[in-house]
Amino acid sequence: MAGPLKASLMSVHVVAFGNERDGFSEDNQQSSLIWTYLGRSALISETESSLLLNSANHVGNPVFTKYQACVFGNVRLVVHDCPFWDIFDSDWYTSQNLIGGADIIVIKYSVNDKSSFQEVKDSYVPMIKRALNHCSIPVIISAVGARKSEVPCTCPLCTSDRGSCVTASEGIQLAKELGATYLELHSLSDFYIGKYFGGVLEYFMIQSLNQKSSEKMKKRKSHKCHGVKPPQLEQPEKLPILKGEASHYNSDLHNLLICCQCVDVIFYSEDLKEVIEAHKIVLCSVSHVFMLLFNVKSPADIQDSSIRRTAQTLFAVNSEAVFPVFNRGSPCGPPVRVIVKDSFFCFCLSDILHFIYSGAFQWELLEEDIKKKLQDPGEVELVLEKVKCILKTPGKVNSSKNCRSHQTSRPLQLCDTSLRLFFNTNVLADVIFQIQGATVPAHRAVLVARCEVMAAMFNGSYIEANSFLVPVYGVSKDTFLSFLEYLYTDSCCPASILQAMSLLICAEMYQVSRLQHICELYIITQLQSMPSRELVSTSLSIVSLLRKAKFHNSDCLSTWLLHFIATNYLIFSQKPEFQDLSAEERNFVEMHRWPSSMYLKQLADYRNYINSQKCHCIVM
Repeated sequence: MAGPLKASLMSVHVVAFGNERDGFSEDNQQSSLIWTYLGRSALISETESSLLLNSANHVGNPVFTKYQACVFGNVRLVVHDCPFWDIFDSDWYTSQNLIGGADIIVIKYSVNDKSSFQEVKDSYVPMIKRALNHCSIPVIISAVGARKSEVPCTCPLCTSDRGSCVTASEGIQLAKELGATYLELHSLSDFYIGKYFGGVLEYFMIQSLNQKSSEKMKKRKSHKCHGVKPPQLEQPEKLPILKGEASHYNSDLHNLLICCQCVDVIFYSEDLKEVIEAHKIVLCSVSHVFMLLFNVKSPADIQDSSIRRTAQTLFAVNSEAVFPVFNRGSPCGPPVRVIVKDSFFCFCLSDILHFIYSGAFQWELLEEDIKKKLQDPGEVELVLEKVKCILKTPGKVNSSKNCRSHQTSRPLQLCDTSLRLFFNTNVLADVIFQIQGATVPAHRAVLVARCEVMAAMFNGSYIEANSFLVPVYGVSKDTFLSFLEYLYTDSCCPASILQAMSLLICAEMYQVSRLQHICELYIITQLQSMPSRELVSTSLSIVSLLRKAKFHNSDCLSTWLLHFIATNYLIFSQKPEFQDLSAEERNFVEMHRWPSSMYLKQLADYRNYINSQKCHCIVM
């Protein structure tokens, strides 16, 4: 038996699960099945057995004990003994690795521990069964011990455990479910260990070694048949990573308040002193009080009486000629003058508007700023209550606690609730764009805050600064609407790659870099998600996209598209558009192509060699 295995340096891995110790015994040193077998096996020398068992104390693990020895002369035997089944619950990864690397599995249990057997049968054996679903590993089920109560007492007054032992039929049934070999070991004597359990285990060890030896011979024959190894296909180069630009939506609107551009509201104190300038579109976007004040909504539209009361008691719109004449504002007319009736609120109005324009609603910071101005806690509380009334949602009750929790869990931002309501509407609009025979209303304050080119148009010496109607050229209506939607909401969702490219061109025209990045990311994401067969059949010209990206200074996208063409070389090299690449672009693609020309040459040589040997190639 050892002859055929003498030249091989192989190993056999045995994994044992379960606790065979007698539940009635209080001896913690009671011998275990695996320990006893390794100590008495004729395959292991006496010297090696002593070293093996002594070293087990040092190789122990909280969940399993590992033993190693040599059997059949030069075959390494590795045993993992796992007495606790909860390894499947506490360390699923280790348990799966043990089963995956096992050549033989042993399941042990005590015939006198019925509850433990039932738990193993119901919970853990199904896990092993699923793990062995796709492989044929021999399993040995060992029932250990002499039953203490083979025939349970039927007396109704008897207090002894009924049916506390596991019957042989139950063990045999479990073995059938697993396709396992069932053994009953009444004791850990030389007969049961050496002749009975050991004989079955060693039989399966020989079977495993024969199978491994056969597989090894097949591999040798395969290599001998091939003579040369097939070429290794290298991995394609990683495509460039395009990093997005962080949003500056809130800072854009806050800067609008600081720079005082496109002002259409001026707040005054009761003694007619100017306090701060603002913008109706921003104020109405966050508050129904301001909607009511600036006639965006009528009192009949707002059912909440507290909002109507706040607007009446806190503010007054004054059109009397007691104010100085201002030569500022939009072409729609001079700014609206609003008197703040509450002196404490008026004193803190600058901080309140900075709080509103910041978009993040940092309530605690607002509290600190107001406390610095008003020393009286009562006055501070009154001002904060008025702020909450202004920001109140109709029909809901606001509290400082709600404001703080809302701030921490989901900060309220202007783009979430507000400016979206005024996108592409005539409400408060002070500019009309004329495009492709249609008109698109907009608000100068939003445009100036969000786009530097628009800010130059409406605040400089250009004709648009004093015009209510502004023509737009070189872009379609749908693309321009998507562009405006981004300015109002800080988000966009193109419907296709071509629409994203059109929007990217519009963003480049108006120098809105973040929108350019969003469109670039959308195009890249869509192309990456296209399967190869769709790339083959698509009418979309990647080279045309490359041309547009280069022409409109989208360097990141153009570089990525070149890498994309190179990575899918076998697809794009067959398309007519491939010939439209410039010499420089062609050189780049050829240099970074995948698979490389060297690999294809090696593959052709390998195929020719296989055909010349008239040997079937299992790799190809």
